[in-house]
Amino acid sequence: MDDLLFRTAVKPSDPDAVRRIVESTGFFYPYEVDVAVELVDAHLAEGEASGYHFVFAELGGETVGYGCVGPIACTQSSFDFFWIAVHSRCRGRGVGRHLVEACEARMRQLGASRVYVETSGREQYEPTRRFYLACGYQEVAVFPDYYAPGDAKVVYLKVLGPAI
Repeated sequence: MDDLLFRTAVKPSDPDAVRRIVESTGFFYPYEVDVAVELVDAHLAEGEASGYHFVFAELGGETVGYGCVGPIACTQSSFDFFWIAVHSRCRGRGVGRHLVEACEARMRQLGASRVYVETSGREQYEPTRRFYLACGYQEVAVFPDYYAPGDAKVVYLKVLGPAI
C-alpha cells in the first residue's frame, strides 16, 4: 500500500468517481447511490459550509475509495461517518482500514472527539459490521426495523479523544 495516497480536496470529477465506487460494492440501492453523489455535489457547491468533508483514496492516480464525514448538529464535538466505500476490486487489500484512519485524522483536525457510524443489520452487511469492530468501533445501539421491516440500524461509536 505504499502507493496509496489520500486527498481531502474535492474535484469536479469526484461525483462520477463516487458513483462508480458505491455502485461497484453491490450493497446499495440506487437511491442510496444518488444520496452519496448528492453529498459530493453539495460540497462542490457550498464547500466546507456544506458540513460534508471528504477523504479520497487514490491508487495509481485512480480514485478507488472515499469517506464522507461531518459534525453532528447541536453537539459539541461529535461527528457522523456518513459514508465509506472502497471499489470492489480493491477490497481486502487494506484500503478501507487506511481510509478509516485517514478519515479519523481528518475528523480530529476538524475537532471531533466522538465518531458515530451506522449501517444496516441485514445479513449482507455482516462483513461491514465486523470491519467497524476490527477498526476499534463499538456497537452502541440497534434500532429494529429501522430501514425496513427486518432491516435494523446498527450504530457504532469510536472515541477519538477528549473534546477540545
